[in-house]
Amino acid sequence: MSDKTTHFGFETVAEEQKEKKVAEVFSSVAQKYDIMNDLMSLGLHRVWKHFAIQVSGVREGDRVLDVAGGTADLSLAFSRKVGRKGQVWLTDINHAMLSRGRDRLVDNGFAMPVAQCNAEKLPFPDDWFDCVTVAFGLRNMTHKDVALAEMRRVLRPGGRLLVLEFSRVWKPLSPFYDLYSFKLLPWMGQKVANDADSYRYLAESIRMHPGQEELKSMMEQAGLSRVDYFNLSAGVVALHRGYKL
Repeated sequence: MSDKTTHFGFETVAEEQKEKKVAEVFSSVAQKYDIMNDLMSLGLHRVWKHFAIQVSGVREGDRVLDVAGGTADLSLAFSRKVGRKGQVWLTDINHAMLSRGRDRLVDNGFAMPVAQCNAEKLPFPDDWFDCVTVAFGLRNMTHKDVALAEMRRVLRPGGRLLVLEFSRVWKPLSPFYDLYSFKLLPWMGQKVANDADSYRYLAESIRMHPGQEELKSMMEQAGLSRVDYFNLSAGVVALHRGYKL
């Protein structure tokens, strides 16, 4: 048993416990995940993801890895981009979320590969994908540096990593954002998903996640080059992009 600790929201837990506790969160909210995404972002999560797709530069025939892809929003969009000659892998560590994503892909007519795996130990060869994406999943990972290095490893030279994640909101808006996050969000979670605690964790995990500049530095330390980022919705979300050169 390691004596190393990490954050689970504002709580300090042993590293071994975090993966289990995060799994409990997403198993609890999986059935209402898409509805809650629309409600809590007022539909803006669709705009953020669409922007990520456009910035990705993915073309017909490309290979794409969607890490922590959940209910497959990005995987679906990328599948339409890469066409029959390309390939998109949907992965997630959580079985309940991955099952929802797989069913959604099938319902939309896409028979594409899925894999339940830990982002810190990706079961793919070196230099394989043209693009790797992780949307709203990095902050839940115990060793973010290890996960970023793994995502870089599986990229081909010239490939790019996109990280779409909650970030640091424009400071004048912080009081209003805090009120929304810690009061309204758990209330909605209770009413819609019968789970206030999971959405309280969401608010806390956002505050513990690295801000724009810190995440940029982490990506550079993982070996990515030409790292830049785009603030979306006044910094509520940021899209980071880095290349494997």
